[in-house]
Amino acid sequence: MDIQQIKQFFSADASNYTGAVDERFADLAHLFSKLQDARTAYGGAALAVYFQGQKVVDIYTGQKSASELWQADTLSICYSTGKGVLATLAHIMVRQGLVEYDLPIAHYWPEFAQNGKAQMTLRHILSHQSGLYDVRNNIAEATEMADWHHMLDIMAKAKPRFSFGEDLAYQPLTFGWLVGGVLEKASGQTLAHLMQLYLVDPLALDGAYFGVPSDQLQRVARPLLKPKNDAHRAAGKKQAAVRKISAFDKLIELSGQNPQDFQDAMIPKGMKKFSFFSDEGIQAVIPAANGAFTANSLAKIYAMLANRGVWDGQQLIDAETFAKLSEVQSRKRDRIMPIPMHWRLGYHRVLSLGKSSKGFGHIGFNGSGAWCDPERRLSFAYTHNFATGSLTGDYRLWTLTQETLRCADKILTGHKGWF
Repeated sequence: MDIQQIKQFFSADASNYTGAVDERFADLAHLFSKLQDARTAYGGAALAVYFQGQKVVDIYTGQKSASELWQADTLSICYSTGKGVLATLAHIMVRQGLVEYDLPIAHYWPEFAQNGKAQMTLRHILSHQSGLYDVRNNIAEATEMADWHHMLDIMAKAKPRFSFGEDLAYQPLTFGWLVGGVLEKASGQTLAHLMQLYLVDPLALDGAYFGVPSDQLQRVARPLLKPKNDAHRAAGKKQAAVRKISAFDKLIELSGQNPQDFQDAMIPKGMKKFSFFSDEGIQAVIPAANGAFTANSLAKIYAMLANRGVWDGQQLIDAETFAKLSEVQSRKRDRIMPIPMHWRLGYHRVLSLGKSSKGFGHIGFNGSGAWCDPERRLSFAYTHNFATGSLTGDYRLWTLTQETLRCADKILTGHKGWF
């Protein structure tokens, strides 16, 4: 947050939002408003929170598009936040006996045994220990990502960059085809059908898609370009001419990681020809990157997890499976992420500004995020359509997470505290 943003925050409207808020979480709603107020003309955002089985925050603000305001049912492209949703679907299917964590994937998907993968398991993929993080060297053009069956063939043929189970590397894009492919092959059903059967219908979700149907496209928030005056354009060109690498590139370099690993995992060739926000991109099935959700749907999925797999009298995940999915698989930093993520089976630790949590969830490259805290019986989701990018989420996500935990602790312990 720069000086200008700090000034905007302190002068911002604390009530610039629409929706419902439990008065015990009023401070969180005010914070959400102050973080968004200065930029509502350039995009929108939504925040949903469940606490002890009840929805306590469901608010939104800003622009869905240049001509439309954000609505309660607005869908947002959430990048890697969708990985947690896909992982949750996998765990429900484990509970149903349709797939197992430690049975070789080739048992369900014989073609997957190629290039030394005969004994690789779903656990290796969910915990980012597969070595299959490279997308850049496995496809020639980013447009190939829109072809689901083609990408499953690519994953079946792919060769791990290291022996599975021996190292850790976040799978930014490949995760979706790998996990989704296993679920389809194990069940004989499409991913869309599995989502509807095991998540959308049982939880009565109001919007959760990997590949948005054409009749739902109008609900999707698209990024807005922030207008710049000529002086800003000139300054931007001058800055671009001087700067050799971006601040983001510098962060990767300073972290001690190999920038080539990051590029191979994150940046397919020909991305200039493909957009996740085109109609084609939104309708494609790219579960690791283009899941479209309402904030309420994300928060409700994690509310079920915060209640240890039970929701509205239904046990979607049993106690044994829940214990496995929430167990930390590794605490070391992996080859891609700049900080240790404490990977579970498809989730990572909750990132805040100081408050500790034994919960888990997943954030997206655009700064969206969703998580649960079973000890507090708390869940959270934040979505938006602003053009931002960070591997660990922007400061708004961390700040809103912190305040959500603080509000819950005020109820549970009588005082908020910072840590």
